[in-house]
Amino acid sequence: MKNLIVAIVVVAGLIVASALFVVPEGERAIVIQFGKIQRDAGDQVRVFEPGLHFKIPMIDTVRKLDARVQTLDDQADRFVTAEKKDLLVNSYVKWRIRDFGQYFLSTGGNTMQAEVLLKQYINNGLRTEFGTRTIPEIVSGERTELMDSALQQAGIAAQELGIEVIDVRVKQINLPDEISISIFARMRAERQAVAREHRSRGMEEAEKIRADVDARVTVMLADAERNSRTVRGEGDAQAANIYAETYSQDAEFYSFIRSLEAYRRSFRSKDDVLVIQPDNDFFKHMKTNQKP
Repeated sequence: MKNLIVAIVVVAGLIVASALFVVPEGERAIVIQFGKIQRDAGDQVRVFEPGLHFKIPMIDTVRKLDARVQTLDDQADRFVTAEKKDLLVNSYVKWRIRDFGQYFLSTGGNTMQAEVLLKQYINNGLRTEFGTRTIPEIVSGERTELMDSALQQAGIAAQELGIEVIDVRVKQINLPDEISISIFARMRAERQAVAREHRSRGMEEAEKIRADVDARVTVMLADAERNSRTVRGEGDAQAANIYAETYSQDAEFYSFIRSLEAYRRSFRSKDDVLVIQPDNDFFKHMKTNQKP
């Protein structure tokens, strides 16, 4: 009898435990009964808020849905601008579930399926906005307007999924690799052409400057040589005048001084030997100065 009571209590405890379910904070729950979503008296999908709730064991199935803001950040997509040029656009979307019943009916509660559908809506909106604008317009200052328009279009389309699109942002806009390579090659060729032009102009200017400097140096050297000759000639003339004036004042004394200077230059060393006749004019001052 005691074993039977214990068994009954255990079974009752299991039944009560299976009849309880907890919805964590940040989530919502939907109860499915016999394959159909449980609805309230107003035929609205019944959404269970965070807390402790009851369900019919073995009959009701609880599906929990994340009620927090989600981020959809996928790989870059290719879009065509108004000039028929391709762009690789990397964007992200902030979204959350607004109508849990509609969301579950549209996506089966599968987050990946919901993001695939939402990505299509976002890309359609971005493709429309990029297709009406040129690259300068997109890059220069219309990105905010583009994102606002895409947000509005995606928000309207996402309502059928029970999703609220909070924000759409374009993180990065790049050119495809094949286009970037061709553009960089063209830019490099243009810069090289400009560099060659500047280099040739620089060489031309350098030759002009070098020729002008050489001409100036030649003129300056010629002027300096002419001036040096003029100064040298004036100095020689002045020296000749001084010699002439000095000689005219005392010719004999001047001749004596010149002879002494000649003697000094002739006998600089003891080894110097001068062979000359005694009656030569070189020793005339020595002869006249001798006493009888």
